[in-house]
Amino acid sequence: MSIGILAYGAHVPRLRLQRRAAAEANAWFNPGLKAQGKGERSMAGWDEDPITMAVEAARDCLADLPREAIQAVHLASTTLPFADRSNSAVVATALNLPQAIRTLDLSGSRRAATSGLIAAVQAVAGGAGQTLLAAADKRKAKAGSPQEMHYGDGAAALLIGEGQPIARLIVAHTETVDFVDQFRAFDRAFDYGWEERWIREEGYLKIVPPAVKAALGKAGVAADGVSHFCMPGTLPRIAALVAQKCGLPEAAVRDNLAGVCGDTGAAHAIVMLVHALERAKAGERIVVAGFGQGCDVLVLEVTEAIATLPPRRGVTGSLARRREETSYAKFLAFNDLIPLDRGMRAELDKATAMTALYRNNEMVHGLVGGRCTECGTLQFPKSKICVGPNCHKFHTQVDHPFAEMVGNVMSYTADMLTYSPEPPQHFGMVQFRDGGRMMMDFTDVDVGKVEVGMPMRMVFRIKDQDQQRGFTRYFWKAAPAGAAQS
Repeated sequence: MSIGILAYGAHVPRLRLQRRAAAEANAWFNPGLKAQGKGERSMAGWDEDPITMAVEAARDCLADLPREAIQAVHLASTTLPFADRSNSAVVATALNLPQAIRTLDLSGSRRAATSGLIAAVQAVAGGAGQTLLAAADKRKAKAGSPQEMHYGDGAAALLIGEGQPIARLIVAHTETVDFVDQFRAFDRAFDYGWEERWIREEGYLKIVPPAVKAALGKAGVAADGVSHFCMPGTLPRIAALVAQKCGLPEAAVRDNLAGVCGDTGAAHAIVMLVHALERAKAGERIVVAGFGQGCDVLVLEVTEAIATLPPRRGVTGSLARRREETSYAKFLAFNDLIPLDRGMRAELDKATAMTALYRNNEMVHGLVGGRCTECGTLQFPKSKICVGPNCHKFHTQVDHPFAEMVGNVMSYTADMLTYSPEPPQHFGMVQFRDGGRMMMDFTDVDVGKVEVGMPMRMVFRIKDQDQQRGFTRYFWKAAPAGAAQS
């Protein structure tokens, strides 16, 4: 038995903002943006945030693996929705993990995820049990800024534990340097960045190479023996320049996915690691560098078990599941960058009763319904009386999770009068294949392409926002199963 990465997963939102749309909209003010108007960046839907993206990445990671053995959930992000609430506890509940579990939020730096990965491996080695690490970011950027072009939204997840790991950590090395290339104060919405040449020369090229060389030295691995070098960075060719100073092979430098996804902040080092694991072969060495107020460097070795891990959607599958978005105005509205007139129907008071949410937390966040122990009927929500037409027994319902079940559209409507941040509002009845039916909101659907009988899967999303109190409500929605799993 050894310790390492047992499984991986990822989630990149399906919307892809075409950078030329942003560049053309802002060219009147900054014509220089046209030079950056190539490719596309991932764009979270209005109902996606770091919590929902982390849940999707974790579900991809866990797939059909047993969840009972997981002892801890760590969530890394610089854009967590709640400053005073355990964001990782929401993720754990949505995953239907046992209540006797440790949760931890990691933030404060773009290397929060790599630091979390190192801490998770050390904790497992100390007997802490399996740990699920999820990383996600959805960073805001000012309209017309270079960050708007460079950033992307996304998440990745790793399961760390004992057993037959697909990759084991040979060594980790960290150097902490209070080098401030960008920052964001608690009362500010946007990052503030410094001059690129200074960041490249004094930051990346002076901090990362010594850290990588130190890690390789501790691991006893020659630089030319590295097959994959994963280092996020939005500066042109920065990873190649760092690799050159470290003596790493040029061919080992991984694509940073800038052209098809953008930089996903704290999640991106793990996103790139997952992308590398999807193609890695047994015996190959992977070096991951997480930059931000210093540098974390991890040296990993891929094992024979990589060939036995069932396929995941991963980064490649997520990138393949895409829809081009050319409406720059929609991007601004989804990210609250313009004061959009949302109409009177959006002016409802959406206060959440915390008492009701607490009592029904498993039902709301875990999508836990009921199963009759007498006749086997499935129903949502669970109640004191079985709805089976020939049963109607009292107190026979036991918990039954609906989140991983697949259903079909039984009926639906596309409503332009009901308020939705992305009209028309699609909702309808979903008939689950194993039994039970539910009236649900739909997401990730295209106008005119919803059909009765369409297979749907459950996804954890934002239900709505209480703007007065700053509270985000979550629930499950139905999304096209084929699109979500392709």
